[in-house]
Order: sequence, then C-alpha cells, then structure tokens
Amino acid sequence: YFWLFYLGRLQGLCLTCSFLALGTHFGKVFLLDIQGNVTQKFEISSVKINQISLDESGEHVGICSEDGKVQVFGLYTREGFHENFDCPIKVVALHPQFTRSNYKQFVTGGNKLLLYERNWLNRWKTSVLHEGEGSITAIQWRANLIAWANNVGVKIYDIGTKQRITNVLRDNVSLRPDMYPCSLCWKDNSSLIVGWGSSIKICVVKERNPTEMRDLPSRYVEIVSAFETEFFISGLAPLADQLVTLYFVKENSDHMDEEFRARPRLDIIQPLPESCEEISSDALTVRNFQDNECRDYRLEHSEGESLFYIISPKDIVVAKERDQDDHIDWLLEKKKYEEALMAAEISFKNIKRHDVQKIGMAYINHLVEKGDYDSAARKCQKVLGKNMELWENEVYRFKTIGQLKVESCSPRWLNCE
Repeated sequence: YFWLFYLGRLQGLCLTCSFLALGTHFGKVFLLDIQGNVTQKFEISSVKINQISLDESGEHVGICSEDGKVQVFGLYTREGFHENFDCPIKVVALHPQFTRSNYKQFVTGGNKLLLYERNWLNRWKTSVLHEGEGSITAIQWRANLIAWANNVGVKIYDIGTKQRITNVLRDNVSLRPDMYPCSLCWKDNSSLIVGWGSSIKICVVKERNPTEMRDLPSRYVEIVSAFETEFFISGLAPLADQLVTLYFVKENSDHMDEEFRARPRLDIIQPLPESCEEISSDALTVRNFQDNECRDYRLEHSEGESLFYIISPKDIVVAKERDQDDHIDWLLEKKKYEEALMAAEISFKNIKRHDVQKIGMAYINHLVEKGDYDSAARKCQKVLGKNMELWENEVYRFKTIGQLKVESCSPRWLNCE
C-alpha cells in the first residue's frame, strides 16, 4: 500500500515491470520504483497531467496535459517531440515498440485523434485518424490495433492496413462521459474489454473471410460478452479468463433518500455471454473517498504479474492475486480448520509459509477447546502419523483432561501407560 499525499493530487498512472510513472494535478510527473520511492521528477506543466504512456521497453514516455502540451521523450536521452496545442490534450499513447521502431509512432486525443510518425527525413508527419464526435477520452494501443473512445462510442483502427474496423456504440447515454469515462483494456492482441457506466463488453477482433470482403475492412469485431454491473466502472483489467473490476459505489442511505459515496470496490468477476458471476469482492479504504467521483479512480495492471494498481487522488493501493498460502491464512482466520487442512494437503507442494502437520495440530487444538474430544481423537491418527513425541504429548493431554478413553486411535506401538 503506497501513501503518496506529499506528491499532490494524483491524476495519471502508467507502469512497467520495474517502475511507475505518476502525474499530478499540478503538472509534475514522478517516476517511482516498485517500493514507492521517487527516483525522478519532471516539471511538465503548471496544470494537471491528463495521461502518461510508456512503451513496452520503458525507455520512452509520452505525456499530455490540460494546457495542450504534449511531450514524448526518452527517459535517458530527453530527446524527442515537444508541442503545444490550442486545446486540452486528454490522452496520449505510444506505439508499444516505440523505442525499436524507425517510425516512432504515437497518437494524441483532444477534439480529434492524431497519428504522429517520423518520415525518412527525420521530420514529424501528422495524420488525422478521426474527428467530429467530441473529445477523445481514452486510447489503448496493442500491436497494430488502436482503440479509442469518444462521446459516441469506441472505435478500433488497424494501423497495418490503415482501416477503421468497427464502432461499438456507447451504452448508458444518459451519463455524462466526462464524469463516467470509458475504460479500455486489451486482454491480448485481439480481445478488447470496454467498460462504460455500468456496462461491460468484451470485443474480439477477427479476420474476415476473403470471399466476404468486397469493400469491407479485412477484420471485424464480434462482441462475445455484454452485461450490466451493479455499480459504475472506474477501471478494468484481465486476470486469466476473469476480469478485475474497480467500481465506484453510490448507495442509498437508510435514513435519507439521497445517495452517498461509499468506498470503492475491487471485484473479480467471471464474464458470461449476457451476465457475470462474482468471484470475490473487497472494499478499499482510500482517503477522502466520500469526495471522489467515478472519474477520480483508475486501475492499471502489470502484464505477466498478477499486480494491480488502484489510483485515487491521494493514494495508490497495490493489490496482488492471493496464492494458496493467502487462502489458508484466510481459512485459519475464519477458524475453518478442516477446510484449511484439506487445502494444505491438496497443495502441499506449492505452499511456502504453511505446514500440513501444524495446521492439523491447530485443528486438533480447536476441537479440544470445543469439547469435541471424539473428533479430535480421530484426527490424531492422520495428523500425528508416527511422530512419537507428538503422540506422547497428545496422550498426556487427553489423560490430563480425563478423556484418554477416547484415544482409541493411538497406534498400537505407543505405550499409553
């Protein structure tokens, strides 16, 4: 859990496997290591940073701000692109292979979507990919596919074929797009997850049959899952075949008709074609959550690792997938000893912090404390095995409490006298 109050109001987050890049409301960008220590600081603007983008190598960064500044530069060279626009630039995205590519492509979004690339004369060339449907509010670039959201819906552009593939219309049109922004996330090179308002859609980009092409794009999009959620979506991330969802929660008070803001929720859900199944749910404690809106939260994830970063204006929460040891901890905390013992026996090769016999002993102690001496005695044979010292201790304990008569499960080779 990172506490980052001293950085000022947080606006954007981007990450690689080795560091985080954070933007603030006052135009600063900080680089932090995974432990939360500041390693570099950049003064970009005097107003809020809208978005930060890193390429896959983590060597180049793109930054845009509310006053129309766009900077794309190498973290180790500072050479790159610097431009001021006459309108706020809301989003920026670098080509995933920006460092290795000769063309150095990136896109920006304000009132239009612009593609920048270097030509053979080492000059920057600009192309308008889309305009006329309001502000661009989100961009995600994966391989050759660029997905973006505006006031109307979500589009996908294939930069390889220079074709726009699809238009996924926005649901919840009654919600203001600036207050309930779209969340975009690529699960892989062809699967895009779209969250907007309280709706989620999973879109898969597929190759079109050559006989069906005519004047159509070579690819098309199939929506394989579409469903409504209980709360408003602030962020999405893939977790194997499941989804991690960050929810902004409004609830009705028992004593008042008006709504109030509750703590944000981090859920794991299993998408189905027309609905979803909740796997787990956790309410997050972040400072001043009562004052936050849906747009104030973001969710980022580190690919290849089950690490998830929840950003709020004053805090960053780092969440990681529970392993079997964590699951056993939870079962023991809830005094579900039998389930904990079973889980440890099944996963004894993978658990690192727990020991099957120690869990079994805790279960026996729990049964004795409850007065369930018969069950405790039956568990001794399985848990104690051929450990002479443990058997002697248990026989002595049962004798002391006057329950040695039920110790019928003691091994024949043990002298109980």
